[in-house]
Amino acid sequence: MNCEWVKQNAFLYAYDELADDQRFEFEQHVSRCAGCAEETKALQSLRNVMSAAPVLEPSPSLLADSRMKLQEALELAHQDRGWKRWFFDPFAMMRTMKFSPALAAVILMVGFVGGAAAVWRMAPKSTGGGNNTVTTPATPTEASITGIREIQQDPNSNKVSITYDTLTPQTVQGNINDARIQQLLLYAARNNTNTGVRLNSVDLLTQQPEDAKIREALEASLRYDPNPGVRLKALAALTPYVKNDSTVRDVVLEVLLHDNNSGVRSLAMQTLQPVRADSAVRMELQYLSDKDKDPSIKRQAQAMLATMPEID
Repeated sequence: MNCEWVKQNAFLYAYDELADDQRFEFEQHVSRCAGCAEETKALQSLRNVMSAAPVLEPSPSLLADSRMKLQEALELAHQDRGWKRWFFDPFAMMRTMKFSPALAAVILMVGFVGGAAAVWRMAPKSTGGGNNTVTTPATPTEASITGIREIQQDPNSNKVSITYDTLTPQTVQGNINDARIQQLLLYAARNNTNTGVRLNSVDLLTQQPEDAKIREALEASLRYDPNPGVRLKALAALTPYVKNDSTVRDVVLEVLLHDNNSGVRSLAMQTLQPVRADSAVRMELQYLSDKDKDPSIKRQAQAMLATMPEID
């Protein structure tokens, strides 16, 4: 995530058109970059000003004039003929030819030979002699992965086995600290449609929340994952960082206010216990104790406020 990407997507963010995961990464960058934050704020202000302006309907005469000019432009447009057309569109020449059986056979043979050569070049090379062919899967990229099928951990070690799909299912094994294992876990936490796989990936990621990328992935799971069990696991892993990491604190506070599961909200409030004296946390607790629609959350907020000293 860099300033150039943020500037290119600032308009999409201002008009709520970014995907949830991109929106989260955008906000993470803006919270750390004063220049991008200022530009984003200016675009949001512009949107507010533009939305307040009345929408003007074009006059009938303007519409009629525009349609006439468009019709004239379409009538004047013409396709290039001769060699220019064939140079830029070689298929145009083929469409004008009458295919004979012999010509068709030649074209099929050329295509078959070219395809066979391409397959031979793309085929994995053998790492040993004889019939014992062993191939080592390359480090996967998100663009080549169609889905994570299964995640398993050896209960007696840090070894992790991940089965993922590209064009065909593949399995990679390695230590939980391996870069490619972590890459697949991060992918599964954000992109997999299988709740069980997401739960397993987040469960493994919680073993290393001190890594900045993993912590960001846990924050994204806490904010956006549709399954409350996944959100609870992510929240539990982030709990030790609430006191010293303001970003984690803000995410937990957002979950407390907006999550649709009372259990997740209750745990979020308990997580904020060490920082309840923080002015932002205290203000939201006061709001919840007065206006929250969930009686249990309301009582929990009131009890937490009762343990804090009064502000002079």
